[in-house]
Amino acid sequence: VQLQASGGGLVQPGESLRLSCAASGFPLDVYAIGWFRQAPGKDREFVATISWSGSYTSYADSVKDRFTITRDNAKNTLYLQMDSLKPEDTADYYCAANTNPRGSPYLESYDFWGQGTEVTVSS
Repeated sequence: VQLQASGGGLVQPGESLRLSCAASGFPLDVYAIGWFRQAPGKDREFVATISWSGSYTSYADSVKDRFTITRDNAKNTLYLQMDSLKPEDTADYYCAANTNPRGSPYLESYDFWGQGTEVTVSS
């Protein structure tokens, strides 16, 4: 059972990135998935979650209307499209799987975690 986040990088403010989270060893479509991030010296925080079916999504206020979470269960992959990036979005981003069908903003409720991918927003 493994989740792998990818797609991070260095971008300038206002630019976009798309993160991917690929699952191996289990079918992703039986889990809700969440994205979390952790900036240096700060606690890990909720970014977005999507239900197992993709019909329900929820976002942190800080990213609402800028980030979009989607999933492609046929590819066992989900995505986080990040637009209008700001320096305060700089962090390591993690995806995690949750047996709660609707997902959750609470990191302790997640069962499996992937390795992070680093996002740096700087001019």
